[in-house]
Amino acid sequence: MFDDSDPRKALLTGFTSDIGGVYGPYSPPQIGHFNQEPPDESGEGWRAWMLRATNMVLRVVELDGSATFARFAHVDEYMVFSLEPSVQFTITTEAGDVEDHAGNHLFVVPPGNSAVRVRGKGIVTFLYTTRAADLVALCPNANGYGNANPVIPPFQAWPDPPQGFRLRVYDLDVPDQVGRFGRIFRCTTMMVNILPRFTAPRDTSKISPHHHATFEQISLTLDGRFEHFLRWPWTSNQAHWMEDRRIICSSPSATVLPPPAIHTTLWVSDESQIVDIFSPPRMDFSQRDGWVLNADDYPMAQTDIE
Repeated sequence: MFDDSDPRKALLTGFTSDIGGVYGPYSPPQIGHFNQEPPDESGEGWRAWMLRATNMVLRVVELDGSATFARFAHVDEYMVFSLEPSVQFTITTEAGDVEDHAGNHLFVVPPGNSAVRVRGKGIVTFLYTTRAADLVALCPNANGYGNANPVIPPFQAWPDPPQGFRLRVYDLDVPDQVGRFGRIFRCTTMMVNILPRFTAPRDTSKISPHHHATFEQISLTLDGRFEHFLRWPWTSNQAHWMEDRRIICSSPSATVLPPPAIHTTLWVSDESQIVDIFSPPRMDFSQRDGWVLNADDYPMAQTDIE
């Protein structure tokens, strides 16, 4: 359920507290408290943390210097972005390059060979699919999906871009617009929603408990403090019941919210920033006119993907 001021109230499916027809067993959330844990990778001037979801691998890099991340014969598109204007990107691919490009941009990197060099100070986020087995192996929770969530369908990429795969660059300096939810970008493999920066704690009389029927959400905390609340429906089999969860997240951190858990989030600091990530792209967001800012570059899937 959503407050009347929330643009998501206009969505027709996928957001209701009435679960119905789901009988368990359920999957727990996956949590990466990156600021409290040793890095999974590091080098001179940088350190990085990894976390996997069913279809995605998240790499969060804390940069104070420079670092290069290369992929060879990578099988599909991936994304990289930073909200820090001072971070500089040099990206080389088989289908386009950029050199010393300012941050506060999102890049979609094509399949094949690529190298991303970043320099400066700030947080840089990489998003891959779990088809990259070598990256999955780096995740501390690499084995956290031994039992697949039965409500999540097998991964299927969305249609190829009509103009072909190439390096794409999107400016994140996008003003808010009444009726539009965040700043949403998609490619063939994933969708990112960079929410506006919050400048006060959330009004607890206008929160948004809801569930997703068939897809996970990665909530990436880049600044400030957040609290995620999760509740699973009871079923006729008490062995499937799970206790309510309250997950307190400082930054940087990430939480994978599993379906069909009812969930909502509070931001509890004066300044805070969160990014929501999905794989494959969400159909319901894509069906809203004007919500996906790069919709002209990527056609929608023809099947009903929630």
